[in-house]
Amino acid sequence: MTINLKSSEAPIREQRLGAITGYSGTLKDLVGRTGCGGTIKNCDRSFSQSSSCSSGCAQTLLAGIVDAAIVNHAPLGCAGDTIYHNIANQYGRFYREWGNRNIQLVNTNIEEPDTVFGGADKLREGIREAWRRFTPKAIFITTSCASGIIGDDIRGVISELADEIPVPVIQVSCEGFRSKVWASGFDAAFHAVLTGIVKPPREKQPNLVNMVNFRGSARAYITRLFDRIGLVPSFVIPFSTVAELERISEAAVTATVCTTLGSYIGTALEEQYGVPYVKTIPPHGFAGIEAWLRGIAAVVGKNAEVEELIAEERAATEGDLAELRRRFKGKRAVIGMGPSYSQSFLGVLDELGIEVLHAASWHYDQRYDYGEQPPAILRAAERDKDVTFSVADQQLFEITNTLSRLKPDLYFSRHPGSSVWAAKLGITAIPVIDEYSAFGHRGLVNFGWRIADALTNRNFVNKLAERVKLPYTDWWYQQDPYTFLEKEVV
Repeated sequence: MTINLKSSEAPIREQRLGAITGYSGTLKDLVGRTGCGGTIKNCDRSFSQSSSCSSGCAQTLLAGIVDAAIVNHAPLGCAGDTIYHNIANQYGRFYREWGNRNIQLVNTNIEEPDTVFGGADKLREGIREAWRRFTPKAIFITTSCASGIIGDDIRGVISELADEIPVPVIQVSCEGFRSKVWASGFDAAFHAVLTGIVKPPREKQPNLVNMVNFRGSARAYITRLFDRIGLVPSFVIPFSTVAELERISEAAVTATVCTTLGSYIGTALEEQYGVPYVKTIPPHGFAGIEAWLRGIAAVVGKNAEVEELIAEERAATEGDLAELRRRFKGKRAVIGMGPSYSQSFLGVLDELGIEVLHAASWHYDQRYDYGEQPPAILRAAERDKDVTFSVADQQLFEITNTLSRLKPDLYFSRHPGSSVWAAKLGITAIPVIDEYSAFGHRGLVNFGWRIADALTNRNFVNKLAERVKLPYTDWWYQQDPYTFLEKEVV
């Protein structure tokens, strides 16, 4: 087995998947050098402007479990991203018509004296407070750089409180310094759920599909889509209950909207409980959704039903797609997203007829947990035309330089904090915040019309570019975007 659920924590992606955060070259070069068992060296940067943290990725998933609580054992500043988690929570609850409720999280407020004398007492207090305040069905202890550096015995504290707190209390090892790849936090969260919550199957449910996603905004659409082929989705993790997570081992199959997100839990469920994991390209665009649905159908024996569904969806959307391709003729774009989306959206923009000049990936996994290269990048590398490709943990000074040089019509990013820099350069920016943007046939068409609207009215980005002065000087724009990236020794 590749995933060891007897271990106390998930190995970081650099160790497990050969993940890198520094590369500049081309798509075909990257794929060729990491294929057939090859590896590529990570290139460090002598200057780094920004990054993110594993803790945020872990907490964005765990905070969505509706009847669980988080004790963030960290300085108060580490809870700053709780604002985002709560906004995402409210967004998801609104679409489910559940009514407003904040996420259930407390922070232990590690301060300077605690870094000297230890923070165990505050952790005990935090666990007790989470139980008193929320009466959750499970409590997750998310670690931080501070708690990791001072070496607090978190498992010891959990053991001390075992008789007092009558629900699972689970450590989530997501210290920011453990990994430069913040997606390691997703794995830490899934590892905690797999080892502390999931139970062996009582009986298999032949029509149940584990749907691994972030916020599940397309929940109603996917439920209707699956209903047409006799399947029922179970959305994992956000907006699940602890009881629902206990039973994900009973599903017939696991699928995901994001292969970066789903690799760990999908592979673990397959290895540990025999739940097959769909290893196709992500379900974005025509090619993506068709490969994905066929992958599910192959497991559950719904091939005829899926082919009928695909034919219906194609017939309903091919006319719109042809019109969008006509409108986008000659349009050029740059992509800057997490690895699964940067790879998948190369195919999405191809289907829309938009030329991609450059793609940036916030990290790159050389293998997924089941031992194969990411399927989306293999598909992208099959194209006749190569494209320049970079890997960076959201280094916006490199992106801004690249955009300034290439002057594309469009910039696509998964993060609004990145897309705003393109808008300040007068480039139409499309933040792909919703994970289900371009999901399936209808999603691709809806996404295409959104792009068409943005290109039709460029008033905002034009005026923004006229009035905003970026902090970068002409000196930087004259440099190669990867001046501070370590050069590979050939």
